Amino acid sequence: MGSRPTLRNADSPRMPGFPPYQAALMKLASSSLARRIGVVVALAVLPGVTALAADSKASRFYEDALVRFEKKDFAGSIVQLKNAIKVEPGNLAVQMLLGKALLADSQVVAAEVAFNEALKLGINRIEVVLPMAHAVVAQGRLQEVATDPRFDPSGLPPGLKSQVLLVKAAAHADLGNAAEAMRAIAEARALDANAPDSFLVEVQVRTRARQFSEAMVAADRAIALGPAVAEAHYLRGSVLHVQGQAALALAAYDKAVQLQPSHAEARIARAGLHLDQNKLDDVMRDVSEVRRLSPKDPRAPYLSSVVAERRKDSKAARDALAEVTAFLDPVPIEFMKYRPQLLVLGGLAHYGLGQLEKARPYLEAALRAQPSSPVGKLLGQILISTKNPDSAIETLEAYLKYHPTDQHATVLLASAQMSKGRSARAAQLLQDAVKAKDSPQLRTLLGMMLVGGGKLNTATAELEAAFKRDPSQVVAGAALVELYLADRQLAKAQQVADLLVKRSPGDAQMHMLLGLVREQTGDAIKARQAYEAALKLDTDFLPAQLGMARLDRQAGAIESAAKRLDAILAKNDKHVEALMELALLAERQNRWDDAAKMLDKAADHSANADLKAAFALLNLHLRRGNLDLAQKALDRLNNKAPENFGVLMANADVRLATKDVTGARQVLTRASRTAEFDAKLQTQVALKQLQAGDAKGAQYSLSKALQAQPDAMAAKALMVDVSLRLGEVAEAEQAARQIAAAHPKLPIGHSLVGDVAMARAQVPVAIDAYRRAHQLQPSGDSLRRLFSAMVRQDAASALQLADRWVKANPTDAQTLRLLGDTHARAGAFKPAQAAYEALVKVAPDDADALNNLANLLLLSKDPGALKVAEAALAKKPGAAYIIGTTGWAAFQAGQTDRGLQLLRDARLRDPANADTRYFLAAALASKGRPAEARDELQAALKAGVSNTYAKEAQALLQTLR
Repeated sequence: MGSRPTLRNADSPRMPGFPPYQAALMKLASSSLARRIGVVVALAVLPGVTALAADSKASRFYEDALVRFEKKDFAGSIVQLKNAIKVEPGNLAVQMLLGKALLADSQVVAAEVAFNEALKLGINRIEVVLPMAHAVVAQGRLQEVATDPRFDPSGLPPGLKSQVLLVKAAAHADLGNAAEAMRAIAEARALDANAPDSFLVEVQVRTRARQFSEAMVAADRAIALGPAVAEAHYLRGSVLHVQGQAALALAAYDKAVQLQPSHAEARIARAGLHLDQNKLDDVMRDVSEVRRLSPKDPRAPYLSSVVAERRKDSKAARDALAEVTAFLDPVPIEFMKYRPQLLVLGGLAHYGLGQLEKARPYLEAALRAQPSSPVGKLLGQILISTKNPDSAIETLEAYLKYHPTDQHATVLLASAQMSKGRSARAAQLLQDAVKAKDSPQLRTLLGMMLVGGGKLNTATAELEAAFKRDPSQVVAGAALVELYLADRQLAKAQQVADLLVKRSPGDAQMHMLLGLVREQTGDAIKARQAYEAALKLDTDFLPAQLGMARLDRQAGAIESAAKRLDAILAKNDKHVEALMELALLAERQNRWDDAAKMLDKAADHSANADLKAAFALLNLHLRRGNLDLAQKALDRLNNKAPENFGVLMANADVRLATKDVTGARQVLTRASRTAEFDAKLQTQVALKQLQAGDAKGAQYSLSKALQAQPDAMAAKALMVDVSLRLGEVAEAEQAARQIAAAHPKLPIGHSLVGDVAMARAQVPVAIDAYRRAHQLQPSGDSLRRLFSAMVRQDAASALQLADRWVKANPTDAQTLRLLGDTHARAGAFKPAQAAYEALVKVAPDDADALNNLANLLLLSKDPGALKVAEAALAKKPGAAYIIGTTGWAAFQAGQTDRGLQLLRDARLRDPANADTRYFLAAALASKGRPAEARDELQAALKAGVSNTYAKEAQALLQTLR
């Protein structure tokens, strides 16, 4: 339980006029000011009231109730008065006393009912107007007291009129109408200029308006007119208290208590000052007396809780806070809306008890009453903790307008923005905070925010600065290790991990990070040693157990990996990383639905800023062609982090997969803005823009990358490609030759020169350039570029070159695919089939490779086509073109009904696929549906059936005329 503030507020220093819902408006009936302005309605104004009782039994009940009332036994008085009413319902005196007793007992709604009943029975308005006003004020209905004709002071006797005017003045002040309040005070003062009452009310109005000099003048005038009035000395002390003049304030409170030992307000205020001075015994003396005087005053147990906390008595502190909430919770918030300190008290008590949802309405109401109150920060923190980021942002932004230098509030606001996925805004807030006051802690936070926003390069720079300045920033160091690993900067990762272990040899987390680095560098033995060292320090350390499970999976020990993961989930069934690792095991066993369920659960249990499980789920659905499910996974990401760079790129991926090129271009423009001048991110955007056919957009993104980092090789190389696509061949050639000249021993420049030559149709020049690049650094990429040029000039030589390459590099899937495609286009289906059979051995989960192989098998009438097509469909069940292949294979295998079902599905998913529509037409024709078949076939021919099936399609059409 954290420390809590004392009860002091510059805008409302004394909690004036607590509503009498608890202990008669927090002893309103017994306060000196209340008595002076007429809370006590003298029974003498009802001459001979007891004589009016028609029933002697009712009279006896009334007399007993009156005695009890005078002894402040309000509960007993109410019982007797209700007994009297049962005997004689129309007894006016009984009804009036009942209203007063109910008001004194905090039953303000019932008191108002009793007063209204007295009016119906014929009581004079003069007798009831003042207590009725107090009952209505206690319910928070201040506007009624200020404006309702029932409380019009006109026609009232001067003394009563003055008292009603002062109640109305207090109501106007609470409503924020200081001018109206002062007019009412002036009118009351005109009736009796020598009474201190109007000056006492003015002190409160002036203090609320922060007019401290005027408040002090009014307090001094009240003391001059009533030197023995304790309230005047108390209010003078409250003005001094607000201004920080503790010694003078204490003297004023002492005087008030001396004059009136029962003055609870002065005792509470004095206890607050003693608490500031840590004079805990003095605090408890006043608190004990207030508890005796006002047993239902919640401030006394609150102060008791603060004292108990300082004395390290957590149980007593919690018990006292529970007392506070027991007092306040039954009171409707509406009744306290104009008593911000009372609202703050309820909020702080519930917060201290860890009851955040219950604290929230109190603090929200307090903030509405006093927008500049410091409780704004606490409310913002509660809203973040209870996952209400929108409200937290609104609250903290408002708070920072009044307290712009509060760095803690700025960090809270940044975290709230981050939880909404507004990483750029969160980072900007922290960047501004760092500019105002730099510190390693803030830079670490900034770095972590940038990581969450996908700006990894900038994040790395901030974390490096933080860790260099203060190596004890282990959060920064740990994050750096993971960033270096993600960027394959293994040496740097090793260096930081070693330093972390050296600094904290007894920290299991540091050994785990070291194991992670060794795992990435391929040293499984040392990785296992590091994980084991972590587990020696903490046998229940789940990240190290997870590392061991990963090592088991990588070694093919699937059962052992699964056993470890099950053990982790038995301890914590919401462990995100364990769920993701289990999903990988399920994928490895082709249990795709199980994998998706695991990732979905992991995403559900991830923190708002942790998107890795949601990304993994999206990528799984994209790989399998489940575009509807991919969109749902994307929606989850958009809800969590709509401005996150990675999420924007994922939006582009989904739009490209669904052939929404326009949408992809739009979202990539947003991604480019988000990436700002990060060269690496802008290059990623440009690559995706080229996929969307937006060369102009890619050019703009790359120009930003090169502004930030003129020597960024990837951006420079891609700019050559962009220039070629835009027809700016001269510019492309100049850039390519500059790169080749600057880096003659790197293949990239020569490859780019070859690209320019191909654009100019200078095939021999391109071949020479590509061959040079391949000689400098043989790779699959350089081989494929050389092949693409050679095949135009000498296809046989190109194919021989590729054959030799794949024999030496049998796992080069891309080159195997290129070989298969080239043979297929040339109509050489057997060698194409051989290439794809080799490819699916290398990449058994490649749905497209399986689909292409199935198509080749269909062309050769191989009965194994259906099995291969079904394998492709299992890998990518939502892909329309694979569904079409499987449907055609089923039809060819004699499974006409199943084939027709699949082909209809494929056609509905992708009506633009001409071959699918031809397949569907053939199936329909075989089922005796010529009209439907003809419609599909005509649409297929119009869209352009591939050369492979064009003749068959035309022939089929002739049979359907």
